[in-house]
Amino acid sequence: MEEPPMYWNRLRAYLKAQYGTTVYKLALSSGCSCPNRDGTLGTRGCIFCDGAGAFAQHGTIPDQLAAAKARVAFKAGPNARYIAYFQSFTNTYAPISRLRELYTAAMAPEDVVILSVATRPDCLPEETVNLLAELNRIKPVWVELGLQTIHPESAAWIRRGYDLPVFERAVRQLRAVGISVIVHQILGLPGETPEQMVETARYIGKSGASGVKFHLLHVLRGTDLEPLWRSGAVTCLEQDAYIKILEACLRNIPREMVVHRLTGDGAKRDLLAPLWSADKKRVLSAINTAFQQDNLEQGSDL
Repeated sequence: MEEPPMYWNRLRAYLKAQYGTTVYKLALSSGCSCPNRDGTLGTRGCIFCDGAGAFAQHGTIPDQLAAAKARVAFKAGPNARYIAYFQSFTNTYAPISRLRELYTAAMAPEDVVILSVATRPDCLPEETVNLLAELNRIKPVWVELGLQTIHPESAAWIRRGYDLPVFERAVRQLRAVGISVIVHQILGLPGETPEQMVETARYIGKSGASGVKFHLLHVLRGTDLEPLWRSGAVTCLEQDAYIKILEACLRNIPREMVVHRLTGDGAKRDLLAPLWSADKKRVLSAINTAFQQDNLEQGSDL
């Protein structure tokens, strides 16, 4: 059947086609730190990081899973399936024995169908990749990498701490063992033009990753970004501008690349700007309306 003009490869639809039901993400905490915070690379983290993990959870992995399921119980039916998602900080930054314990506990429940691990590409030693490959033979494993931008000035400004060849090597290693890679991009970094943001999206589309998450630059209380924003040195995108750039990025990634996120923000209690991003339902409605009006088609500019 011919698809309508408006099309983007939504994660929700992709998962429902794979598993026959809605799949919910359960945010977990590994207790791992980050080389950008423990003194290895730096002590203050990336410029936008709040240092606490905005969505950090506490307790054992089984307890965290139970609590996370309770939070989505009102919408998850008896046949729901879940992604165990290690979200905050660098979730491969620990001894291999500790990682094995964390990951296997998270994957153990039958209704957990995917393990997703957010980390840095410079924190994937061979033994960790081998562990992920081993687990990927049991249930699918995703690895999320926070690239954010391909532009060196922006990467230095956010204090990312690694260069593009490190990212490229990590993607090659993960793909070689059959692991799906999801890449994060931030839209609205200071000094970047819309054309430069599209260049990053196009690069991600060619990187070998299977999925992408788009975020807007937002300011959280307690970050090093806060004083820059308060002084006026940094401003955030308005909603309409963000959506236009998002559309341009989607037109420049392959049609088969799964779009895991169209926007992102921090915990509402700490969000300083842009405040429009706090109303997620309204933002997603505005994005959907714009996509329909503009007949957005993912990959149409490739």
